[in-house]
Amino acid sequence: MHKSPSRIKFQNLRKLKFKKHQKLSQIAESEHQHRKITGEVANIKNRLLTVWAIFIFAGLGLGFKLYQLQIISGTKLAERARNQQMVNIRPFMPRRPIVDRNKNVLAIDRPVYSLYVHPKLFNQSPEEIAELIAPIMDRNVADLVRIFNSKRSGILLTSSLPEEIYSRLISLRLNGLEFIQKYSRFYPQNDLAADVLGYVNLDRRGQAGVEYSQEKLLERAGQTVRLSRAGNGALMPDHAPQGFLHSDDLQLQLTLDHRLQRAARTALKEQVEKYKAHRGGVIVMDATDGSLLALVSQPSYNPNEYSKADLSLFKNWLVADLYEPGSTFKPLNIAIALENGVIQPDDVFDDPGTIKVADRIIKNAERNSFRQMNIAQILQQSSNVGMVQIIQRLKNPIYYNWLERLGLGQKVDTDLPFEVSGRLKSQEEFTSSPIEPATTSFGQGFSLTPLQLVQMHGALANGGKLVTPHVIRGLVDGNGQMHYVPQLPTPRQIFSSTTAQKVVEMMETVVDEGTGKASQIPGYRIAGKTGTAQKASPNGGYIKGARITSFVAILPVESPRYVVLAIVDEPQGANAYGGTVAAPIVKSVIEALIKVEQIPPGKAIQPIPNPNQ
Repeated sequence: MHKSPSRIKFQNLRKLKFKKHQKLSQIAESEHQHRKITGEVANIKNRLLTVWAIFIFAGLGLGFKLYQLQIISGTKLAERARNQQMVNIRPFMPRRPIVDRNKNVLAIDRPVYSLYVHPKLFNQSPEEIAELIAPIMDRNVADLVRIFNSKRSGILLTSSLPEEIYSRLISLRLNGLEFIQKYSRFYPQNDLAADVLGYVNLDRRGQAGVEYSQEKLLERAGQTVRLSRAGNGALMPDHAPQGFLHSDDLQLQLTLDHRLQRAARTALKEQVEKYKAHRGGVIVMDATDGSLLALVSQPSYNPNEYSKADLSLFKNWLVADLYEPGSTFKPLNIAIALENGVIQPDDVFDDPGTIKVADRIIKNAERNSFRQMNIAQILQQSSNVGMVQIIQRLKNPIYYNWLERLGLGQKVDTDLPFEVSGRLKSQEEFTSSPIEPATTSFGQGFSLTPLQLVQMHGALANGGKLVTPHVIRGLVDGNGQMHYVPQLPTPRQIFSSTTAQKVVEMMETVVDEGTGKASQIPGYRIAGKTGTAQKASPNGGYIKGARITSFVAILPVESPRYVVLAIVDEPQGANAYGGTVAAPIVKSVIEALIKVEQIPPGKAIQPIPNPNQ
């Protein structure tokens, strides 16, 4: 069947329309896709711009922060970083040892240990642990068990365990024992030289003696260094300066001799106990330069256990307490009178036993009948009346000036701590009253320290020079080479050598024929003077029945060099005098001195004639 032309035309037209519609749809879809793609591209661009903006602003912020950290705060932050990475360390430096003149150790730092116990870590029962360590530590087993059961951990058993005990405990290999090492000052001679050494407290600071006065010499100069730390906090020793842990081997050497020190303490302790005395002291000085070879006081203390001692013992009374010397000052008054030419060695004085001065009656310590005495015999018999007459020949101002030249009323220039000034009346008070020179002539009415009396007698022993008493020789190394020697004041010439020797020879008669016979040693020429003085009261006047006995010696007479003083405070008994209490102490000390210094015997001299014979 054939289609009509109109129908064919209609169909072609429909086809054309469809194709056109299809083409328009394609074009519309293409435009839609184009718009979609264009929108997506725009979105991508916007996102990129946003991201770039964020990066730019972040970069600017980071740059500003870097600028702030590195430029503005850079120095401060670098310092903080260094402080975090570095640490200041000052290594522990042991205190320098103290030795005597022969290098015998008197004080030294030694390691000790704090022992903590932790019972919860014991691998044995508390009873078994206690039985193992009790004999080593000299402790009671039951006490240790009670301590172990009181706490599970962290019990301090002792804070000063010696190294030898530590080694024995370590060898047991017990769990639950913790040892912490530290250093402690140790005095191997115990109380032998405590009066000179003093002690060191828990803060390692000297509190008395040369431990206190020579702190700067005893403390080693520790170098503070900065070390780097690793990330875990460990120190990096590779960055430490070379030799920063080096410690010198210097020792503080004293002039003391431990043999003399021991002899003096033994003799002094015996007499103090025998006469039930309050206290006593001994001083030995080499008068050529003022070196103190021995200085002992009794009672004393053990510096290893200073916490148990009486506080009053930490102050050395031979240096820090005043007393009236009594008759031991008479030889110095004789020297003053001889030096001024108001007496001659062979002058003779009448001694009726009493003498009136102003409104006072002055008596001798012992009653004696009327007799004549020369200068030496006035010393032998310790005549107060004779001494008053001698000093009365001096004008008061001149006498006072001489007392000041000797150093009365002043401090002794010494390296021992806590020294005090002596007491002397004012010049106006002294010169305006005749009683003041009179009482001073036999050692009363003024006060000084025992050390100062030894210094003054040293001027008689060394040819008239006032030297500086001292105990410090210097800093010495292991080879004996001195690295530091203290500068002492130049000795002052007080008396002529002739006057000094004359007085020493007069003092020899005190030992040979007078009140000092108890100090005699066969074959040796010893000069001396006894003293039995009333004890002054802090409230004025004198303490009834209380006295201070003393004896001072100079030897050897043919070539004087050494001064030895023994002093005993408040000995009890009717026969307690300088010649009975103090002179035997001096004899024992001199016997030791002769051996130590190898002093040869001397030649005897003819005694000074007695005018009464």
